[in-house]
Amino acid sequence: MVGRNSVPPARLERVEAIARTILSRPVTGLVGVRGIPASALQKMRRELRARERPIAVAPNSAIRHALERAARERPALAPLLDQVQDQTAILVTEGNPFALFQAFLGTRSPTPARGGELAPADIVVPAQTTSFKPGPIVGELQHAGFPAAIEKGKVVLKKDTLIVRAGLPISRDVAQMLTRLEIFPLEVGLTLRGVVDGETFYPASVLAVDLAAQRAEFGRAARRALGLALEVGYATPTTAPLLVAKAHRRALALAIAAGYPTPETVAPLFAQAMRAAAAVGRITGT
Repeated sequence: MVGRNSVPPARLERVEAIARTILSRPVTGLVGVRGIPASALQKMRRELRARERPIAVAPNSAIRHALERAARERPALAPLLDQVQDQTAILVTEGNPFALFQAFLGTRSPTPARGGELAPADIVVPAQTTSFKPGPIVGELQHAGFPAAIEKGKVVLKKDTLIVRAGLPISRDVAQMLTRLEIFPLEVGLTLRGVVDGETFYPASVLAVDLAAQRAEFGRAARRALGLALEVGYATPTTAPLLVAKAHRRALALAIAAGYPTPETVAPLFAQAMRAAAAVGRITGT
């Protein structure tokens, strides 16, 4: 059996350092870095570090041992152990987990397929007139399953075509044709798999919220609540000025309808009387 003493001291110190870092901040997340070129990853790390959201790339074994060590003091960290898979980085920071998820989502960008990858969603190639010149490319497109033809001296794709269903592998031939058509079906970027904020664990499925849609929904709810409060006469600091204005308009209209003179109603009452006199004059011819 391999004992603790057989583990290189440098590796033990690295695990201890990661564990101390985890316990130093309230927010800990695990980040997927699969498929990101080294140069792009370094750029993303610099940008995140500048925003005080540094990520540390380490072997999964080191991250797992560090989480286990930290979870002894903060048991809420335990669910993150299930997220230590594939190529992983660790994030230790502060802030709102939902805002963090959106920030990491912003690092993702389209990238071409090379062949062999699984389609993340249905890949549909739209009907179009391509920039290709007539020639062998027509046969290559047809061989890959694209409905290519020549019309008026141009290579066209005659109809929208589902070329790869979600979850199925993208063949090399299809990948090459997609790239030539400037269709990039994959995404490369950082993926926030899960976050622990204090004592609460947030899986990615919970964090994936459409913030724009949520803001719009809150706006609609606020407008409806305001309308209801005004309708029932419920006074709050927000509705009080509107309720007073509404009452003033109704009181003014009632006073005018009843012919009750006040400094505010004299002018509209006089205008009303003038209109009535003019109407009578038209009828009597005077």
